[in-house]
Amino acid sequence: MTIKVGLIGCGGIAAVHVGGYNKLTDAKIVAVCDVVEESARIRAEEAGGADVYTDMGKMLQEADIDAVDICLPHHLHKGAIIAAAQAGKHILCEKPLCLSLQEADEIRQAVEANGITLMCAHNQLYIPAVQYAKRLIAGGTIGDIYEIRTTDSFYHTFDPKTIGWRGQRQFIGGGELIDTGYHPSYLLLYLADSKPIEVTAMTSNHRLSFMDGEDSAQVLVRFENGVVGNIVTSWAYEPGDNTEKFGIVGQRGYAYSKGSDITYKMRMSEPPVVNTVKLSGINTFDAEIADFVKCLQEQRRPINNHEDGINVLKIILGAYQSVEQKRTIEL
Repeated sequence: MTIKVGLIGCGGIAAVHVGGYNKLTDAKIVAVCDVVEESARIRAEEAGGADVYTDMGKMLQEADIDAVDICLPHHLHKGAIIAAAQAGKHILCEKPLCLSLQEADEIRQAVEANGITLMCAHNQLYIPAVQYAKRLIAGGTIGDIYEIRTTDSFYHTFDPKTIGWRGQRQFIGGGELIDTGYHPSYLLLYLADSKPIEVTAMTSNHRLSFMDGEDSAQVLVRFENGVVGNIVTSWAYEPGDNTEKFGIVGQRGYAYSKGSDITYKMRMSEPPVVNTVKLSGINTFDAEIADFVKCLQEQRRPINNHEDGINVLKIILGAYQSVEQKRTIEL
């Protein structure tokens, strides 16, 4: 069964998505849509000759598609998701899911009322080290999990001329935390495998002072199962060489990775054993898109669906509320 896809939003990230579909034999982008027709035509050519639309509603009504892939700016996600759900199309949506819990509730109702599958485009969950860590946790290798730290920081070259819509709070929904910081947030939720119940945060604007929002954030999250999480994220600075992508501390030992190999130590063994597992790198966007297609073909739950996306949003919006009110927020 070939899955026919309509691409909504044809900016920079859309090129990466097109590349993912082009590598598959059981899925194809057959229609693209963008209000800037030239952008749509470029992506249509990259996809091998897809039909071009500048009106999303028209594409949803006319195009022969099973699903849509939404690559729009943050503030346009809700409208596109609801329109696609009401048209009976399955959805892959770039992060964040939306910008408020009210929008999230509307999305939940639309997705569930129309019986469609929504997958959040959380590509970093496909990092081999993340999947290895998930298996370590599930298998009880590390024992009960105490704390998890996730990070995603880099020196961004944004300036007022290049930052575009990301520099304005009304379009991005905040600042760096709801953009790049979304990655370590969903990674934390995935590894903790529990409901977030408390959030405490500090945000900063270290260097990109022309932004409405923050360029850096640190967030503490307490989960229902007792795990405490720490998110560190920034566009302002290059992190130190020893900064991990994620680190997990548990009853029987620890595990950490910088994003490629994974190292774990079993404290309970005698003598303690430290293992480093060499893992091959993959294109996480390709893996994400291939898995989305398989989810539709096999009619199974995505790795992160709309409910997971809502929980990520709760952490981030709770963090912003914590900063504003200078207190811990109960979710």
